[in-house]
Amino acid sequence: MFKGKKYYGEFLNSDEKISTNILADRLEKLEVDGLITKAIDKENNSKYLYALTAKGVDLMPMLLEMIVWSAKYDKKTETPAEFIKRLKKDKDSLIRELLASLE
Repeated sequence: MFKGKKYYGEFLNSDEKISTNILADRLEKLEVDGLITKAIDKENNSKYLYALTAKGVDLMPMLLEMIVWSAKYDKKTETPAEFIKRLKKDKDSLIRELLASLE
């Protein structure tokens, strides 16, 4: 969702190539755990919109620290070097920017 994805199809077409049954199961678990919400799209009643809850958003600092850790130890990381550099230099500013993009 930090990459602007909000529809099932957008998640399904991600680079991770997750299977439909796994994606559906994970989205359901995240919703049951209160990390995301699922609502009918008012512009297209046949689609659902997924959004982070406050509980989900509160995980952001921890997820960003995991990204930094992964970049340090995983030479195959797909996280852009510029993102890592910004994260290390001014994490608070980046968090504010990411939060604004979720609104």
